[in-house]
Amino acid sequence: MIRACLFALSVSTVSVALPAAAEMAHKAKSLISLEHRALAQADQGHLSNLVKPLVQPSPTVSSSGRVKYTNDWLRVLPKASGDAEWRCLSEALYFEARGETVKGLFAVAEVIMNRVASSRFPSSVCGVINQGTGAKYACQFTYTCDGRPEEIHEPASWARVGKVAKIMLAGAPRPLTKGATHYHTTAVRPNWASVYTHTASIGTHVFYRHTYRDR
Repeated sequence: MIRACLFALSVSTVSVALPAAAEMAHKAKSLISLEHRALAQADQGHLSNLVKPLVQPSPTVSSSGRVKYTNDWLRVLPKASGDAEWRCLSEALYFEARGETVKGLFAVAEVIMNRVASSRFPSSVCGVINQGTGAKYACQFTYTCDGRPEEIHEPASWARVGKVAKIMLAGAPRPLTKGATHYHTTAVRPNWASVYTHTASIGTHVFYRHTYRDR
């Protein structure tokens, strides 16, 4: 008698569970169907923008792991922004070399980053750029001590140099100037140019590597 009751109870439980499971499966199927219809009606461009950051490769280097020194490549990179170091490097490129080619911009940026890596100079980008700033024309980068305000009047040029600064701060290779720590424009020839080792000439800038060894 007891076994009969238990069997009847188990049959009753199964009979109740089966309709509940079937109802849940039906609801899940309905939700999936609604999702498919919503995706089909959604704007495809919007959907692409949602997934693009997940699938696109890093914009800083080409597939070969090297920077592409072309306007077309630089133009399609996303707008750059960053911290104080990014701002300092962007300003240096803007005031020192904004009229240069892409390769020329990277070359000037290389010198600044080479100085950061050298024990002979400050160990930060802002420190390198502002070294000696104070007395007029007694600084390392003229725009920081020429007495004129440092104002950005060319938004397109600012956006361009900002991308270069971002890439260099991310650790891009520095092959253009062969370790140069100094440069000057072709319009002048400072005394140290006859002492340091000439490494490259790119655009309106001539690049040199110091002749002393880092400690």
